[in-house]
Amino acid sequence: MKLVRFGPRGNERPGILDASGTVRDASSLVRDWSGNALEAGSLSEISRADFSQLPEAPAASRLGSPIAAPGKIVCVGLNYADHAEETGFELPREPLVFFKSPTALSGPFDSIIIPATARAVDWEVELAVVVGGVVRNVRPEEAASFIAGVAVANDVTDRHWQFERGGQWSKAKSADTFAPLGPWLVTLDELSASLDLGIWLRKNDVPRQESRTSRLVFSVSEIIAHLSEFMTLLPGDLILTGTPQGVAYNKAEPDYLKEGDTVTCGIEGLGSQRCAVQAAVSSMHK
Repeated sequence: MKLVRFGPRGNERPGILDASGTVRDASSLVRDWSGNALEAGSLSEISRADFSQLPEAPAASRLGSPIAAPGKIVCVGLNYADHAEETGFELPREPLVFFKSPTALSGPFDSIIIPATARAVDWEVELAVVVGGVVRNVRPEEAASFIAGVAVANDVTDRHWQFERGGQWSKAKSADTFAPLGPWLVTLDELSASLDLGIWLRKNDVPRQESRTSRLVFSVSEIIAHLSEFMTLLPGDLILTGTPQGVAYNKAEPDYLKEGDTVTCGIEGLGSQRCAVQAAVSSMHK
């Protein structure tokens, strides 16, 4: 299945993308794509419904994040060898873990807003994984059964905040709109078991990142197992798995995002997102 949420920001409704590409309103099947609704049993039951009988979403409806705000967004850094090399860091011996605020979540076509004090806003296309069960101390070979689905994410980051404001990665990544997600949450039955998917990003339609998710240093299953040693993962939690080479940071002349830019990114089989970049409106002009 391809799960979506549509409608005005803050009033999204759950939907399903049918075989023809039409968004269907799934409100009669589920309250929202969050929490227990994303457990394997719930999704299996929903998948047996006749989607053709569901009403179509209004034409030109905005697509929001395909999941409601999760309990937590857990991120893994430096998880492609070429990205670790370009940023000047050693490859981690085990997953490098940090958090991103759930309030950073936004839709796949919403604008990325540059906060007033941000100076070096960068892009990071990533494979996102949504947890589909209660996960504690699982083995990698068990991990796939706890995945609700996967999606495209952009782990937007301000490098000045990250490296010059106390070395706080979470602080650099948690501003509103710094986590565009979607357009869809795709269940694993629609994808190859290997999750070997092309992943890419373009800035102003110029290619900047190009790789495959099979090049992750730590696989999705290894990440889930590792995280479950240190914390309980709950249905609807979001995991960002790392970005490949091609970000602006550490270039001789970094071309960080500015107002008027456009970021387009996608993953094979998971769709693509396109976000305009805007500067925050000064409080003096609100």
